[in-house]
Amino acid sequence: MKKSKTATSTFEQAMQNPAFKKAFDKSYKEFLLSELLIALMEDDETSVREIAEKAGLSPTLIQKIRSGKQTDIKMTNFVNIAQICGYKLYLEKEEERIMIEDKIVHKKHRLNFIQLSV
Repeated sequence: MKKSKTATSTFEQAMQNPAFKKAFDKSYKEFLLSELLIALMEDDETSVREIAEKAGLSPTLIQKIRSGKQTDIKMTNFVNIAQICGYKLYLEKEEERIMIEDKIVHKKHRLNFIQLSV
């Protein structure tokens, strides 16, 4: 009885290597964050400088996030940037929905969680 060989791509072969897969997964998540930020900004036609000014962040930081050089972003900054671009963020689980807002309390950004009924 002959075994049928299925062709695997170079990428599929590389993904079988645990070290490669781990590095790829991390890089891909970072890439998605920068792509999401770019999409939010382009949809709202908001410049790096405008977002930085409204968010109280440096234009350099916003540009690093956009380019993927900034590999980590505080949740408060992400929620704030999304709000500046006109978006709201929600967590959903089955019939439960929680809205996440960035609120400024005593000149500091704080996340506010609002329980909503679905």
